[in-house]
Amino acid sequence: MKVLFTESGTKVSFLPRQVAESIPFSSDKVPEILKYFKLEVNSKEAQVIREEIGGCEEPNMEGEDKYCATSLESLIDFSVERLGQNVRVLSTGAGKKQEYTVSAEVRMIGDHKAAVCHKMRYPYAVHYCHVIADTEVYEVPLVGADGTKVKAVTVCHLNTSAWSPDHMAFQVLKIKPGPAVCHFLDSDTLVWVPNKDKKMTP
Repeated sequence: MKVLFTESGTKVSFLPRQVAESIPFSSDKVPEILKYFKLEVNSKEAQVIREEIGGCEEPNMEGEDKYCATSLESLIDFSVERLGQNVRVLSTGAGKKQEYTVSAEVRMIGDHKAAVCHKMRYPYAVHYCHVIADTEVYEVPLVGADGTKVKAVTVCHLNTSAWSPDHMAFQVLKIKPGPAVCHFLDSDTLVWVPNKDKKMTP
């Protein structure tokens, strides 16, 4: 299979929690946010900020618990509060677009529960974190055609019946809501799981 493990392209850092919490983060505070970052109201950057905050404010899907973490501390707190103290964090190693083959045992990580945190397009590091019911996480060892080795994190959503019929996954797979959907995660997505795993034969 040919895969490209992408990054968001946003090279920004976390702010200290105290600083992050002093900056507004809501749709009704967008004018203040734009003023803080010295952005024009009609600029592309301003539109991105509106879209990202809007996504954070959308209602949860059935079985979903979500939170937009504006600091490293709040990201960790969200994950630990939902998964417990004994957790580990995973991410996919970066690799260029090429043919990859599963090279060893596929390992199931955790036990049907994970907090997935996607890096957002924002002036500082913000992550869209969510815990979705009936989710499995796997670590898939891959080897590229040029010999490059990548440990790819894969998430399987076992029940997609509550997802929007317009979700991109259904368009790509040409299916309707309901069946399990599995996908690799980008290189800058973080996955928090309970600290236990199982080996599986590929």
